[in-house]
Amino acid sequence: VPGPKFDKPGKSPFMDMQLVPVYADKGAAGKDASGVTINSRAQQNLGIRTAEVATGTLAPGIEAVGSVAWNERDVAVVAARANGFVERLFVRAPLDPVAKGQALAALYVPDWVAAQEEYLAVRRMSASDSSHSDMKPLVDGARQRMRLAGMSDAQIARVEALGKVEPRITMVAPIAGVIGELGVREGAAVTIGMPIARINGLSTVWINADLPEALAAQVRPGSKVEARTPDGTVVMGKVGALLPEVNAQTRTLKVRIQVDNADRKLLPGMFATLRFTPAARNDMLLIPTEAIIATGTRTIVMLAESGGRFTPVEVQPGVESNGKTEIRKGLKAGQRVVLSGQFLIDSEASLKGIEARQSTTPDATPDTGRRSTGAKP
Repeated sequence: VPGPKFDKPGKSPFMDMQLVPVYADKGAAGKDASGVTINSRAQQNLGIRTAEVATGTLAPGIEAVGSVAWNERDVAVVAARANGFVERLFVRAPLDPVAKGQALAALYVPDWVAAQEEYLAVRRMSASDSSHSDMKPLVDGARQRMRLAGMSDAQIARVEALGKVEPRITMVAPIAGVIGELGVREGAAVTIGMPIARINGLSTVWINADLPEALAAQVRPGSKVEARTPDGTVVMGKVGALLPEVNAQTRTLKVRIQVDNADRKLLPGMFATLRFTPAARNDMLLIPTEAIIATGTRTIVMLAESGGRFTPVEVQPGVESNGKTEIRKGLKAGQRVVLSGQFLIDSEASLKGIEARQSTTPDATPDTGRRSTGAKP
């Protein structure tokens, strides 16, 4: 019971012990009233170690677990350009691999027959009677009708070169990847715009991970990420985006990492352990993490001062990594903090009623008289 003080010796009214004298000239008066004084021999017996508050760089590592998914920006949809029928299908099932330019399906398009026959007839008439210059607009009009029927310039050029009707078209893959969706079968009728196949590229993939909102502020688009799969594969990627939505149940933010996958070792559905590398910050006050005393309501360190005096100081910690903690408020570079034995010193300071200070030592008053102390009330 360090609070009540008495002006004469006697027995404590709170416990069966004698009152302990406290003298103003032995560590309780003047500037010593704000801290605990321990002589050098006692410091050696207690094994007290100190470290200097220094400025430095800290790049905290953040780890998370994510799942591999398709890169939704690397997708191609092959759709029918005209009404027709699927005569032959060269791919059979979803997830079949395809190469760029590979044939997917052969379509028979009846609507092209009439347009091509009209064009070829007008062109033959124009060639047989070169004196009629008014045939050129008819040839151009017939060519335009083939375009309106859904034929590409390459197909029109092929009809012009061969001079015969081409009622079939072969749909090819515009990118390399795998079949994500297959919308038709052989013999099926298709209409204009109907999806025939959806192709997902595998040259790059996404890894989606959930980060606690407290750590998400340390990650920015473009930050480097190391991804490690359960089979030991290690690839490097970068943060593509932080989705602007926080999960209300888990209080996490979804992060999307883009990873090169040229060798196709990463497949959608795989799990990967991610290690983020945030940008390093300079000119930070750093102390060893073991020097911090967390009370639950505040954070304290024991400041080692001259003359064997130790003072509790309340600090505001920041990020922590590799055994170092950033101090945002409460300390200055060059000061020394206690690494071991700080809990004993803090207990003694609490027993003497010494409050932790922020950055400057408050005015102290002499602590004279007798007070009650002991192991139990």
